[in-house]
Amino acid sequence: MLHLVGLGLADETDITVKGLEIVKKAERVYLEAYTSILLVEKEKLEAFYGRPVIVADRELVETGSDDILKDAETVDVAFLVVGDPFGATTHTDLVLRARELGIKTNTVPNASIMSGIGCTGLQLYNFGQTVSMVFFTETWKPSSFYDRVKENAQFGLHTLVLLDIKVKEQSLENMARGRKIYEPPRYMTVAQCAQQMLETEEERKEEVYRPVSLAIGAARVGALDQKLVVGTLEELSKVDMGRPLHSLVLLGKRAHDLERDYIREFAIDTESFDNAWKANNYGSIS
Repeated sequence: MLHLVGLGLADETDITVKGLEIVKKAERVYLEAYTSILLVEKEKLEAFYGRPVIVADRELVETGSDDILKDAETVDVAFLVVGDPFGATTHTDLVLRARELGIKTNTVPNASIMSGIGCTGLQLYNFGQTVSMVFFTETWKPSSFYDRVKENAQFGLHTLVLLDIKVKEQSLENMARGRKIYEPPRYMTVAQCAQQMLETEEERKEEVYRPVSLAIGAARVGALDQKLVVGTLEELSKVDMGRPLHSLVLLGKRAHDLERDYIREFAIDTESFDNAWKANNYGSIS
């Protein structure tokens, strides 16, 4: 059987008891390592599980799935996913491939950023579509996220923005020359995300949000050193939230007074926060 096991958000101890029992008995254990990362090294996982762990990069998961599924009709294979197993569509593809081969599958869910972002104190019912923010380049600045944020804003809903990570990526030159040389890992910060959002608004000029719109920066959600910072997009474009992983939440107009009272604790500047709350007319949509 193929077991997709969610690892949770932070470290080796976030795995569920059910998931740990599967890992300890599995013939092979893979760690998916490109849609997200745990905040600890692979060696810590291996020490905690008492088992060797095979790192599965994008190439292996997307083009080498037969290697992962080898003999899974007769032995147990554990495929570990940071967060929840179905937080990325890639893993749906892996299950479909297993079905084609007649391999049974089992899923062990866990906390993901989609639920963990509740640590901000914002009501999960008030969130709209989740969007992703990729690293801009000089020639490529996709703004499809902006349209989804606009749709959320029309209903006064909060928007969770997931930030880009680049792990085992090749430069265009190395890719063109067929050289297996990889760039150092990069993880987008809250400041970079806020800056790119402002840049996109300046380009689109549809006033979906403004420099004074309130947002929450979240870093290392679920870890002991979790950090939350609340401020305007302009303020967050200058904030340093430390090591990855980062996420950002743009507040919607439906924000409730209880949410205001909770997030105010994390404000960069409470006076600026109060002024921005009034200027953006939060709480105006019931």
